[in-house]
Amino acid sequence: MSRIMNEAGTRPAFPFTALVGQAPLQRALLLAAIDPAIGGVLVSGPRGTAKSTAARALAALLPDGAFVTLPLGASEEKLIGTLDLEAALRENAVRFAPGLLARAHDGVLYVDEVNLLPDALVDALLDAAASGVNTVERDGVSHTHDARFVLVGTMNPEEGELRPQLLDRFGLMVELENCHDASERQRIVKARLAFDANPQAFCASHEAAQHELSQRLRAARVALDALAWSDAVHERAAQRCVDAAVDGLRADLVMLRAARALAAFEGAAQITPDHVDAVADAVLAHRRRAMPEPPAPGGNAQAPELSRDASDHQRESEIKTDSDVDSDADWGELAPEPVAARQVKGVIPLPAKKS
Repeated sequence: MSRIMNEAGTRPAFPFTALVGQAPLQRALLLAAIDPAIGGVLVSGPRGTAKSTAARALAALLPDGAFVTLPLGASEEKLIGTLDLEAALRENAVRFAPGLLARAHDGVLYVDEVNLLPDALVDALLDAAASGVNTVERDGVSHTHDARFVLVGTMNPEEGELRPQLLDRFGLMVELENCHDASERQRIVKARLAFDANPQAFCASHEAAQHELSQRLRAARVALDALAWSDAVHERAAQRCVDAAVDGLRADLVMLRAARALAAFEGAAQITPDHVDAVADAVLAHRRRAMPEPPAPGGNAQAPELSRDASDHQRESEIKTDSDVDSDADWGELAPEPVAARQVKGVIPLPAKKS
């Protein structure tokens, strides 16, 4: 039986299989759950698009997974944990007070409005999410523990963006939009009202589907190591990243991991280029850059500095040419007025210009 209660044990989570209109988000969350080394999922979208509901629903699918929320005002010690140095000196042993990273092990760590967190906290989150371990160091004393969890960060673009360096470290990104389809809105609202009216009965009606999906997640995790990337898969991933003009190689690595996770989830015997194409959008959504304009055919490709210098030289030549000719065509120009000249001591006067 899949775990449907949240960390407080007082209210069941909305079933993952009952989510409506969230297919891209559901796929990204499942892939990150199969291989947490993908680096977590960043969900961007307006308020009321079921971001937190989907994250809680994913935690309910995991065998021993908790759902841990990182509040905006949390300190770094609350996140990574603390060391009792006095106990270390007195007892010659490390006494570690676990933080939220330890509590989220094998579960989901949810960060609402991650774009508003201090950069130091985001760095610590992403380091642990990618490596699967957390190390706390203080005055030469250190403690390391496992911290494998699915990181789910949400943000509303209207409230600010993440720095590009932090964006790139999120494995996958899904951009949600408001639903403008009336029939789909009705299905979403009806499901939510039915859940709120009787959560236990609603979850019971989806228990079979939840159990099947939970078993598929388990099997996919086991199958990961048996799947290898062929040269054709490597080539497709590299080409997709080149076409998107991404910085660095993190996108290639994430794309290959995500393609492998998808193949494992589908029970495929091997990873194919189609798996790469299926995950490419989520990998590249926050990394894609505009390609530079190619040089014109037959044009003289030169360095930008040289082009700028040539352009400045051309403008100077045009200005000199305009000042040397009689520009009667300049409408509104005033005729020059005679000004009395006097010789300044130490300055040699210029000879009069011959007409």
